[in-house]
Formats: sequence, C-alpha cells, structure tokens
Amino acid sequence: MIPDELALAAPDAARLADELLRAGRPFHAHEVLEASWKSGPPHERDLWQGLAQVAVGLTHAHRGNARGAVTLLRRGADRVRGYRGTAESAAEGGRPYGIDIAAVLAACDDLAARIERRGLAEIPAADLRPKLLAQTEADGPVGA
Repeated sequence: MIPDELALAAPDAARLADELLRAGRPFHAHEVLEASWKSGPPHERDLWQGLAQVAVGLTHAHRGNARGAVTLLRRGADRVRGYRGTAESAAEGGRPYGIDIAAVLAACDDLAARIERRGLAEIPAADLRPKLLAQTEADGPVGA
C-alpha cells in the first residue's frame, strides 16, 4: 500500500512507478504518479497526470474492463503528448527523469488499439506491464 502523504523526488517517483508497472501493480503505480502530479511543479502536471491515467487504464485492463482501459490509456497518452511539446521536455531530450515518453506513447496507442479491436482476452499479460523508464539497472548496461 502506498501512503496517502507520499512525497518522493521526481526521479524516485519515476523509478518506483516503473517498478510497480513492471510488477503488474498498476493501481499502486497510479498512486505514486498521482502524488507526483499533485505535488509537482505546474509545468509537469500533464506529464504526471497523464502517466497516472495510463496506470488507471492498465488497472482497468487487469480487472477486465476493456472500455475503461481504452478510454484511460488514450486520455493519459493525450496528456503525456501535451507535455512532450513543452520546452522542459525538449530540454530533457524527451526523457524527463528517465521516462521514455516516445515508448510510453507508442505502447499506450498500440495497446488501446488492440484492446479496442480484439478485447482483452488476446492481450498477453506481459503487454499489461509496460516499461516507463528508458533504461533501468534490471535491464543491464546500455547496448547489452
């Protein structure tokens, strides 16, 4: 359980949310991301809120709610897309706090489209555990 008063630095929040998503715990990732959205600087609000909505979309998928999953995956991706065009995102090379925005958007768009076309039954469990970060220690060194 994530405490209501959670306060993490943005890089730590991104790492924890990534770990939770990869572990198949999107609801808990949502709580971490929501805390960052509510406590972070206003210019990052779309990033954190969008990622929190993506996590809720994944939660709906895990619980068998295809319609809710598609809606929240798309809504979250749209918010993250809005952040991608900001000066802050550009200055961070499109990877604020190690978050691979392009990969997150591609995964959300692909997953939402597949769920909408075929439903949840044909979606492999691994596809409901997307990476948030571009590189983690668990992935090994870059180029490995």
